[in-house]
Amino acid sequence: MTKLVYGIGLNDGKYPTKVNGKTSKPYSLWISLLTRCFRPEKKSRAYAGCSVSQNFKTYNYFHEWCQNQIGFGQESFELDKDLLFKGNKTYSEDTCLFLPSRLNKLLLTSGAIRGSLPLGVSAHGKRFKAQCLRETTSPHIGIFNTPEEAFAAYKQAKESFIKLQAEKWKALIDPRAYAALMAYEVSISD
Repeated sequence: MTKLVYGIGLNDGKYPTKVNGKTSKPYSLWISLLTRCFRPEKKSRAYAGCSVSQNFKTYNYFHEWCQNQIGFGQESFELDKDLLFKGNKTYSEDTCLFLPSRLNKLLLTSGAIRGSLPLGVSAHGKRFKAQCLRETTSPHIGIFNTPEEAFAAYKQAKESFIKLQAEKWKALIDPRAYAALMAYEVSISD
């Protein structure tokens, strides 16, 4: 039986949506990406303007695509749409891959809640503090005279940390993810 989800996603029932009474992983991911793109009342600002490729609008295709992806089904791996193409707003077979949650969260910019200062920078009296969350060291980088100086220090620390994490996860992630992380650049406009 063919069923439309949100009037756009096609599920013809080839693959189960539940396994042992629980929603299957691929179906949960598929519903989640459709919700982000086609349910305005459920969207956060981070997903404004997001879309889905024609292939990903079909659950059968999405289910089969997932089965062939490195990291799919691994504990704490998440579907990512914008590592390979920074700023990407389309969920597709060419733009998506699976990343460990820790890596995915490392790339968040929190633009909606950050305010007017650059990423990694906060006011500190009349000066500016740079901070970069890392696993084992203090997030404090330093205090600077301008937001631009603070951002430059943050950028260097963040890019170095991303590369360290890429090396740490290299054996478990898609080679495309590793290459994108090694080439990742933090921009003042992030």
